[in-house]
Amino acid sequence: MRKLAFTAAALMLATPAMAHTGDHYTSGFLAGVGHPIGGLDHVLAMVAVGLWSGFVLPRRVWAGAATFMGAMTLGAGMSWAGIPLPMVETWITLSVVVFGLLTLISHRGQRPIVTGLSLAAIGLFAASHGHAHASEASGAAVAYLAGFLVSTAVLHLSGIALARFVANGAVARAFQRLAGATVTLGGLWLLVG
Repeated sequence: MRKLAFTAAALMLATPAMAHTGDHYTSGFLAGVGHPIGGLDHVLAMVAVGLWSGFVLPRRVWAGAATFMGAMTLGAGMSWAGIPLPMVETWITLSVVVFGLLTLISHRGQRPIVTGLSLAAIGLFAASHGHAHASEASGAAVAYLAGFLVSTAVLHLSGIALARFVANGAVARAFQRLAGATVTLGGLWLLVG
């Protein structure tokens, strides 16, 4: 019980990883392409979605990435419409933890309701990524959105390719657990860092 109380206190006192500080170039296609690959939170979250899809949905590997990218676009639209999303940085950092846990505990052949809830979680957290990107966009904002969608797709595809490469090997489940645990720990480090 003491460990739980200490962990809760540490999480409440921690500041979020601020990947969206507004101090970098945020206009145009190339800036959009560069942004997701420039932050550990983005790389871990987006590769984890690809890993999850590749391990859990071998016949629908596109589902996680499509859900993420669609919800990220909706989140950008929310921002541009002036709809606030409180604590967006915290949600982004929590997405890393959640996507890591999904990769760690999910498995091929799980019940459809579990897969549906996982996709819903991916969508909810992806909206925060899109909201943050769009909130900092300036100038050629639509080109910026297109750029970060391309970069996001590449990160998702990297995770899918890695999962599919090892998916049929004898060490596939061990690698999935290791990858999920690594992403989860990375997310926790970002939360308390």
